[in-house]
Amino acid sequence: MNAAADRHDQRSKPRPPLRDHVATSIRRYLGDLNGSGTENLYEIALRELEIPLFIEVLAHCDGNQSRAAAMLGIHRATLRKKLREYGLD
Repeated sequence: MNAAADRHDQRSKPRPPLRDHVATSIRRYLGDLNGSGTENLYEIALRELEIPLFIEVLAHCDGNQSRAAAMLGIHRATLRKKLREYGLD
């Protein structure tokens, strides 16, 4: 099979939704706590999702913050603020 046919075959297969990957990661994290509790899990989870999300979307958009913000569905100023908060500016 040639490369183009292989890419088409990969695209035609149904992919699990992102939430399935997130759920797997959360289960793994909770398991790694080994019975210990944690506080602020919501804030931790948002930060841990947003940082790679912003990095990957910006890379996909060749660093163009306006395009990245549009793709994320947020205002460019919000993206810039979040990037500063996470030290990604």
